[in-house]
Amino acid sequence: MSATLTPPRPAPVSTRLLTAADLAALPTSLPSGDVRYELDDGVLVTMPPPGDIHAVRQASVIYHLFSAQLAGLGEARGEVGIVLRRDPDRVVGADAAFILTASLPVRRTPEGWLETIPEIVIEIRSKNDTRPGIVNKADEYFRAGVQEVWVLDSDATAMELHAADGSVRMFRAADTFASDRLPGWSVAVTQFFVGG
Repeated sequence: MSATLTPPRPAPVSTRLLTAADLAALPTSLPSGDVRYELDDGVLVTMPPPGDIHAVRQASVIYHLFSAQLAGLGEARGEVGIVLRRDPDRVVGADAAFILTASLPVRRTPEGWLETIPEIVIEIRSKNDTRPGIVNKADEYFRAGVQEVWVLDSDATAMELHAADGSVRMFRAADTFASDRLPGWSVAVTQFFVGG
């Protein structure tokens, strides 16, 4: 009777989870071009830089959010890395955000990431964003303490306001966009789509 030899099992691969500090040390420009990153529970996610239309929409949102800042309602942020949770670290790059006055002054990591969870996060929908993907991202923000996620959809010329209670309000081109979180502030939806 001959013995059958079992080949040795390969040793398990140990993947070190990255931290917010590791993320800050990565280069943002490579020979292939600029690159952006996020951390998904310590796992590096590489993303291409946004396109021009995205940048135009982002500039418009930030411009209008800055008017809410000038009205004393809080502080606006352009694209910003936000630490949603730790151990393992989850760091996302929101297209824009607004921190209400009650949450000021903001807290930052030593690397400069935002640790204060903004009450409002704005995402600009790109051609690769699916409806389930947007809902999942909004749910993740809500679990971290965000109160509203605004989704700007260039294809539909519309804004969606997702609230932490699960409700969704749709604002079309003919509407005026407003949030209960920003009393007295409103913007015609078409103003978010000027240019581009």
